[in-house]
Amino acid sequence: MRIVPLALPGAMLIEPAVYADTRGAFFEAWNERAFAAAGLEARFVQENVSTSNRYVLRGLHYQVSQVQGKLIRVIAGAIFDVIVDLRRSLPTFGRSLSVELDARARSSLWVPPGFAHGFLALADDTHVQYKVTDFWSRQAERTLAWNDPALGIRWPLPPGTEPVLSDKDRHGQLLAQAETFP
Repeated sequence: MRIVPLALPGAMLIEPAVYADTRGAFFEAWNERAFAAAGLEARFVQENVSTSNRYVLRGLHYQVSQVQGKLIRVIAGAIFDVIVDLRRSLPTFGRSLSVELDARARSSLWVPPGFAHGFLALADDTHVQYKVTDFWSRQAERTLAWNDPALGIRWPLPPGTEPVLSDKDRHGQLLAQAETFP
């Protein structure tokens, strides 16, 4: 397992060692010891799976209490995955980072607490699996505007194509008005 630190403090790309033969393949998606050796100690309390069609955009979600760390992995299809640093005490506050994750590469993204997270499905029948470090809370959940110009996110949508959004995601807050972290 190779753990690669990303440009935003605490965010990491996890590239598993894949053992393949004529029967198929095997890899460890999560290994507590390997993560702890990389400085990532997480206790997961819930695992979620979402399915999306191409150009469904989910996010940018976060919780202001019951703050969640997330381990994101694509089990079918592909996504353009985005995180936004909402920790005001860091010089990276308000910066976004994007990675493409797909089922073939088998990589995962660690999203530390204090970030908003969202993704755009790049293929039909995309399945995203994510483990979280705290339980979901309707009262604590917040949504950051996916299209806030201050974030500078360049979603890979074809010209003239609008993402498919939920009402919640359509009405996300701009970063300037959003509740954030110290």
